[in-house]
Amino acid sequence: MAEHLASIFGTEKDKVNCSFYFKIGACRHGDRCSRTHNKPTFSQTILIPNLYRNPQLTAMGSEGAQLTTGVTDVEMQEHYDEFFEDIFVELEDKYGEVEEMNVCDNLGDHLVGSVYVKFRREEDAEKAVNDLNNRWFNGMPIHAELSPVTDFREACCRQYEMGECTRGGFCNFMHLKPISRDLRRDLYGRRKRSEGRRSSRSPKRRSHSRERRRSPKGRY
Repeated sequence: MAEHLASIFGTEKDKVNCSFYFKIGACRHGDRCSRTHNKPTFSQTILIPNLYRNPQLTAMGSEGAQLTTGVTDVEMQEHYDEFFEDIFVELEDKYGEVEEMNVCDNLGDHLVGSVYVKFRREEDAEKAVNDLNNRWFNGMPIHAELSPVTDFREACCRQYEMGECTRGGFCNFMHLKPISRDLRRDLYGRRKRSEGRRSSRSPKRRSHSRERRRSPKGRY
C-alpha cells in the first residue's frame, strides 16, 4: 500500500495531493483546491508570483481578447530583458548563485508574471525568501515562497514549446518567456567570469552584464 501511494504521489491518480501544485508550484484553484498543496519546507527554488508586469497587456476584453498598448515587440523585449537582468543580478549578488530563472508568459491569475528562481543551494533560497518578504517592487509588496519545482521540463507545456498549444495564455502549464540570446550568455556566464578573475587576480574589464546593470530606481 505504501509503495502504491508513493508511486502515484503528485500524479493525476493521486486523489489527495494536487498534481498541478506539485508540478508547477501553483494551482488555478488556489486555496479553494479540493486537494492538498504540500508546501516544501526546503527547496532550491523560490516562487515570486505576479512580479513581472507585461506592458503590452493593459486589460482583457470581455471575450478574453488581449488589449494592447502601442509598445513594439522590440521595445517589449528590451523592457523584459532589463527586468530579467535586474532581478537575476540582484538575487545572485545578494543571496547566492542562481542556476536557473524563469518567468511565466501565461495569462491565468495563478501564473501571470510569476518568477521562478532556482538557486544552487537550498540555504540561499531560504535566505532569499525570508528577506524578500520584507521588500517592495514597483510599489507593491513582494510575496516569495519556496516552490516544489526543481525540474522545469516537467512544469512546462510541451505543446507551447512546439508552437502547438491550443489553450493559449490560459494553459495551466508554464509558458516561459525567453530572454535575448546575448543576455542569456552574459548572465549565466557571469559567475564563471567572476571566479576566473578572482583566481587570476588580474584587473579586467567588468562584464557586459554588470556594465548594463542600472540602479532599480527605488523599485526593488
